[in-house]
Amino acid sequence: MDAFILAKLEEAGIQPSPEADRNTLIRRVSLDLTGLPPTPAEVDQFLADSRPGAYEAMVDRLLASPHYGEKWARQWLDLAHYADSDGYEKDLPRPHAWRWRDWVIHALNSNMPFDQFTIEQLAGDLLPHPSIDHRIATAFSRNTLTNREGGIDREQFRVEQVVDRTATMGTVWLGLTVGCARCHDHKYDPITQKEFYQLYGFFDRALEANIEAPLPGEMDSYLRRKPELDHKRRALLADYHVPELQAVWEKKVLEAAANPGKDPDGDFLWGYLDILVDGGQDILRLDASKRTDKQSYRLTRYFLETYKIVVSKERYEQLRFKELLQKLDQLDEAYPPPAEAQTLAENPNPPDTHLLIRGDFRQPGIRVEAGTLAVLPPLPSDGAVNRLTLARWLVSKDNPLTARVTVNRMWQEFFGRGLVATSGDFGTRGERPSHPELLDWLATEFMETAWDLKRMHKLIVSSATYRQSSKVREDLKSRDPSNKLVARQARLTLSGELIRDVTFASSGLLNPAVGGKSVRPPLPAGVDDGYSTKWNESQGADLYRRGLYIHFQRRMPYPQLMTFDAPDSLQVCSQRERSTTPLQALNLLNDPVFFEAAQGLAKRILREKQGSIADRIDYAFKLSLSRAPTASEKERLLQYHDQQKKILSRQNESVKALWPIGVEGTDPAEAASWVGVSSVLLNLEEFITRR
Repeated sequence: MDAFILAKLEEAGIQPSPEADRNTLIRRVSLDLTGLPPTPAEVDQFLADSRPGAYEAMVDRLLASPHYGEKWARQWLDLAHYADSDGYEKDLPRPHAWRWRDWVIHALNSNMPFDQFTIEQLAGDLLPHPSIDHRIATAFSRNTLTNREGGIDREQFRVEQVVDRTATMGTVWLGLTVGCARCHDHKYDPITQKEFYQLYGFFDRALEANIEAPLPGEMDSYLRRKPELDHKRRALLADYHVPELQAVWEKKVLEAAANPGKDPDGDFLWGYLDILVDGGQDILRLDASKRTDKQSYRLTRYFLETYKIVVSKERYEQLRFKELLQKLDQLDEAYPPPAEAQTLAENPNPPDTHLLIRGDFRQPGIRVEAGTLAVLPPLPSDGAVNRLTLARWLVSKDNPLTARVTVNRMWQEFFGRGLVATSGDFGTRGERPSHPELLDWLATEFMETAWDLKRMHKLIVSSATYRQSSKVREDLKSRDPSNKLVARQARLTLSGELIRDVTFASSGLLNPAVGGKSVRPPLPAGVDDGYSTKWNESQGADLYRRGLYIHFQRRMPYPQLMTFDAPDSLQVCSQRERSTTPLQALNLLNDPVFFEAAQGLAKRILREKQGSIADRIDYAFKLSLSRAPTASEKERLLQYHDQQKKILSRQNESVKALWPIGVEGTDPAEAASWVGVSSVLLNLEEFITRR
């Protein structure tokens, strides 16, 4: 790998940069492979290990960490435009979206070959004897937006979802803007509108299906308690006379469905039923005795929430259905059902796929069969043509794009820009590769080593190119300002998630648990308007989970993440922006999360390091920056500490605000001054930068 880089540098008459110091290297590779900084003990161990294989051993340890999957899952979630809510005006939460996120983390940690990783996500349900995990993997395609507003044309938004899945596949695996050919032939690339709808045809045959996907031990526990739950639920519903009222309501809605236009209320309830309850209309058509418990309960919930439409406000209040819904919620919390997962399944009665004139779902044109692009190698001529065929074609060694697109994104993650800078566009309008032979070699190496992601990551981080210093060089400012030739490493501002992670890790607050449901940290005042969903703040250790697990509400994304350039999750993001704004500095200084982290770091310094103020400053640097301070840095912080202590010794209220709880044997003003020192360190440009 280094030979390709050196050849370009020699051609340009440029020398590569020297290797970075060992403190920088361990912090760099730790952040790049796990998204977490090294501990002081890990830094000391690496610095003391002078053996030739010390760096390789450190890389192997990081690749084996369960946090590796968390770090690299974030890039994949960006590509899938993952979110925990539907989007659009209702933006209802998706309580089971996290099951796919967990699948991604586990697949990456177990080093699932990328070709298998691809096949399971696009067509796991079509594999022979698919497991629950195979089906969960297909939730990659369930990250499209879902419109649950009243009065919508469901076919319109089904088409929008299929278009999204098609365009997402094109960008993620082919690096092509195939979505530009939805309404007309592509303006620049050799992609016709018909070919877009041929790709569209693979996804047009799929149905959305939610399945039970219990965690280990979850189903046994639920089944043991289910008779008790059923008894309590039936008793509650009977107390509020639900069965008899619901029977009349069901008859009314079914009559409205059979006679549209005669009963406006019934029409509304029927139309909204399929929007708010997946498969709701089919459930209502079933005889009550043939419905599953889950179907019956979901229909009853819909009845309770919408009965106000067919009766007066006074009657609805008299029935006390709001009170009943609260009791049912409490019962659901006490008897949680097994986890579910959003998946895709093949439609047993697939529609004919048509080219849509000008992309309009109301104007079907010629019928098309599922197929690929003429400019690329053809599909296999034998066997069925479905999503499984497409997935296998994408990772065929005959396909010239998938491996190149994938290794290019690896390079982008490690160096800040890809060998092809336009990582989402390998078409004619994309930027040409800076090192085409290297891109070809990496892609070939990736395929010939069984699509081994961890091996490729180790190959890159072990290279001399990766280990270069990131110090800006005067001789390169005019000759290679964008660092295309990679004569040095890049200084990269951390993502919003990683800034949170390194802050909690340094302060000792991080909850390192891997996987699980999304969490809701505190929101700034005024952000939650309570319109579509209440932001029920997490409690306890969940407040300190990694940024990857923050609940992403599309209409109301978590502000700290957006301040640090998180994508909006409305479409594929193949490369995040990196901005520098005053709002970011204000966020780090004043956000309650970061203020609490400064308190945590101060407490950690005082409890874990005895000795002089100078010794504690050394330890604070090791915790936050993985290095010792320079003489001038130490002197400046010593002065700052003394200034803060003098000021705070005269301001008891400020001390209480900064340090509401004490550390045994420590003067409150002294402790509060360390909160100030900690805040300074957590706000350094170096702290939020991967050097």
